[in-house]
Amino acid sequence: MGLIGEWRAARERQRQAECYLRGLRQSSDTADVDWLTMLTHDRELAERELGFARRAVGLIVAERDALDDRTASEVARAMNDVIDAERRRSASLANQWLARRKAYAAAMASRGHLEPPMARLGRVLLAGAGIENPSSDAVIKATAFVQAARAHANEALRAVFGAASLPEDVRPSAIRH
Repeated sequence: MGLIGEWRAARERQRQAECYLRGLRQSSDTADVDWLTMLTHDRELAERELGFARRAVGLIVAERDALDDRTASEVARAMNDVIDAERRRSASLANQWLARRKAYAAAMASRGHLEPPMARLGRVLLAGAGIENPSSDAVIKATAFVQAARAHANEALRAVFGAASLPEDVRPSAIRH
């Protein structure tokens, strides 16, 4: 592939990453916002934390489920552009996102817990909303939100970047590049 071909491929990956992020940045379902608002008594906080959760889960999905190793870095680069734009509007909002992103990454990296990863991510969502000792019902609902966000992100990832397809008569281990 020549220089122009590489440039076009890079531009296409960037376009795909931006398209994927647009899907992650959609507004939360009213029922989810209402649920978290009931717990926090602050609708703006609820909307922000649900948005942060969708972003974080979207980045995790891109890191873990993408077909190409470059996908996660392209999505992260596109996310940095979004964060830079937010930082120009509100430095505190961008800093809050970075703190949440670290908390979500730490929850996924943590090992040796009896609690499944999606429940740990649900707890990060609730902690970000200021709910330090959540009820089991709150954790269940937050976990369901995270699982739905993961399913949506996986669907968007496949729609934008493509789904894996293997020939039916060839074992995956037998495929070489």
